[in-house]
Amino acid sequence: MSTDSRPRLRRTYAVWELTLACNLACSHCGSRAGSARPDEMSTAQALDVVDQLAEVGIEEVTLIGGEAFLRRDWLQIAAAITARGMRCTVTTGGYKLSAAMAHGMWEAGITQASISIDGMAATHDALRGRTGSWESCLRTADHLRAAGLAVACNTQVNRRTAVDLPELYDVLSSRLGIIAWQLQLTVPMGSAADHPDLLLQPPELLVVFPVISRIARRSVADGVQVYLANSLGYHGPDESLLRFRDSDGSWQGCQAGVTTLGIEADGAIKGCPSLPSAPYTGGNVRDRRIADIKATAPELTFNLRRPGADARDGLWGFCATCEYADTCRGGCSWSAHTLFGRRGNNPLCHHRALTLQREGLRERLIPVGAADGLPFDYGRFTMVTEPADAQWPPRDTARLTADAIRWPADWPTP
Repeated sequence: MSTDSRPRLRRTYAVWELTLACNLACSHCGSRAGSARPDEMSTAQALDVVDQLAEVGIEEVTLIGGEAFLRRDWLQIAAAITARGMRCTVTTGGYKLSAAMAHGMWEAGITQASISIDGMAATHDALRGRTGSWESCLRTADHLRAAGLAVACNTQVNRRTAVDLPELYDVLSSRLGIIAWQLQLTVPMGSAADHPDLLLQPPELLVVFPVISRIARRSVADGVQVYLANSLGYHGPDESLLRFRDSDGSWQGCQAGVTTLGIEADGAIKGCPSLPSAPYTGGNVRDRRIADIKATAPELTFNLRRPGADARDGLWGFCATCEYADTCRGGCSWSAHTLFGRRGNNPLCHHRALTLQREGLRERLIPVGAADGLPFDYGRFTMVTEPADAQWPPRDTARLTADAIRWPADWPTP
């Protein structure tokens, strides 16, 4: 019988930032991408990482940036991933990805690409910092489909993009022919921390979720999988539709270090690619093997359930008292940490907003500290709980309302 008392890990999915170089200038970019990191891994080091990922049982690797294809050896790395029996997918900004590059992706064994599109043309171009980037995404989708790749899309949900979601769904499903659409919340990390007026306030989730649910119901008939990323939820009335379609599952908490692994271009290893780098980097592949980092680094093992431990350890505020606390464990660690500098209490929660609404209350986030300007940094917020009918601060003119959502004319009134 084994005497190894270390927690047993179940990692199957890795997200790998190949480079921080990027050809866009997104105002909500969590990694503040633009220029390559000064110490990004060499080709030989990257290929060794591929071998290590296979050795620890990773089944799928998603390549991201910055913009992954700006790294010259990226298709060599992708081909090595598929040669080791792992599925390789890509998330791209979709700006100026050529037909030749799409064909090279197919030859490397990449099976699917998700294009980041944030709203209709005017909204997307403004957020992405490049005029014509929306049209470029449409061309990229054509190139990918022609090369034989499945095309998906991912969209940030914030005050500016939320109004475009119904119209955008029509474009994605009919014009781009996507197979899946992932929605994720914009949280105050990186460049987004510099634009707090862009971020949804907790009660605005009550505007957003009926919109997403209505779209998701339509998507069922269209054969498109609309689903929520881990930053958006939780335990609302349509959770089974939006996160666990065709199943009876429920949100089981942050999966950082449990089923996911994040790799930065300089070799830093995190339990989730979105988490802030400084507090959540467990080691670097230049110094230690991934197998060692993932088994022993506390920055990666904080979500593991140990025998006898209280499931609510580390929770505070509303989340410590919530009926779902034992399994939800505060929702997304990334969202909470970028607001308060620690995980365990996440006001960006659908169930929480609904509960407070029934009590005649709402929560509102107030920025109190700026981010320091580094990749994966974050600001600081405090929170007030107030009557739901209290006057909204007059300076906050960007507040999202249901009347602002733009519905296509041919959508029936619910």
